[in-house]
Amino acid sequence: QVQLVESGGGLVQPGGSLRLSCAASGNRFGIYTMGWYRQAPAKQRELVATITRGGIANYAYSLKGRFTISRDNEKNTVYLQMNSLKPAATDVYYCNRVSPNGSNSWGRGTQVTVSS
Repeated sequence: QVQLVESGGGLVQPGGSLRLSCAASGNRFGIYTMGWYRQAPAKQRELVATITRGGIANYAYSLKGRFTISRDNEKNTVYLQMNSLKPAATDVYYCNRVSPNGSNSWGRGTQVTVSS
């Protein structure tokens, strides 16, 4: 069984920074593509960033340069560094794992609120 636990969310002012963490249970963490998605009320879940087992990162175009995804395979953890945060980034952020066969696993999410 896969368990993904997000942490690091909270309330920040516009222009501030947060680093989200996602801890994955089980073994073979290093073979999975990992990702971060976000979902606002009344909207569908959307891509923030992904990172392959080889460390290749992909970002939503509007976030590139402000958000950085990384992973530490020894700690079974994926991170999302968020800088220059805007109010539009207020969402629940979800950790995602994609297996080689294409199946997805999701965490329960962590709330990020950007407000003055």
